[in-house]
Amino acid sequence: MSRFNDYQNIYPNARLERSPEGVLEIALHTDGGKLVFNGHTHEQFVDLFHDVGSDPDNRVVILTGTGDAFMDAISPEGFDFFTPRGYDKIFREGKKVLMNLLDIEVPLIAALNGPVLLHSEYALLADIVLATPETVFQDKPHFDFGIVPGDGVNLLWPEVIGSVRGRHFILTRQQLDAQTAKDWGAVNEVVHADRLLARAREIAGELAKLPPLTSRYTRIALTQKLRRIIDEGAGYGLALEGISAAEVARSMNPSA
Repeated sequence: MSRFNDYQNIYPNARLERSPEGVLEIALHTDGGKLVFNGHTHEQFVDLFHDVGSDPDNRVVILTGTGDAFMDAISPEGFDFFTPRGYDKIFREGKKVLMNLLDIEVPLIAALNGPVLLHSEYALLADIVLATPETVFQDKPHFDFGIVPGDGVNLLWPEVIGSVRGRHFILTRQQLDAQTAKDWGAVNEVVHADRLLARAREIAGELAKLPPLTSRYTRIALTQKLRRIIDEGAGYGLALEGISAAEVARSMNPSA
């Protein structure tokens, strides 16, 4: 069991604030600006979401970004895709972070303050997705690095927007604007950036009025199918990603 005072200030890439009603806001960032995702954040977010899900005083969670993007920048720092033990770490963290998001057993709102070019699966595990007109979705870095997009986007996009659309989105690195994402079922509301957090807080405030067990068990009831999808497919997808990473490593060093 986690307590807010114990974890509020220990994550360098997450700013955490909680209202008296139990609405927890998580703003992802790097040095106070937009998040640059890397191997250290990949590890950090596993523990972050575990602590959030283990705190019984959280009634609703809002997940957002900082600056002009939710998540659009990635650095190879801290990642080791090219050795067995290095990729084993990525493999274990990649599975666990998704299950830890699902183990946040209270309503989860994603407030997407701008482009989501990587790890859009985080948003698709939320119950309510708000976006701004500037929000676009794309799965960019996997093919940029020459590796399989097997970390959960492969499972959740076809589930959310349909099999054919989802596969096309991944394979072509399609950029999906916020309104199209709303029309296709990946976004609930598109609101202006200066209203985004206010709208998220408005929805969260109403949800926080529900009896605690009602809101908690409703989240559980609504995510059982997603839990099965992630449990059955995440490990396999990440294993395929690892095989492709090994091939990339070999092409970079043919004599190895």
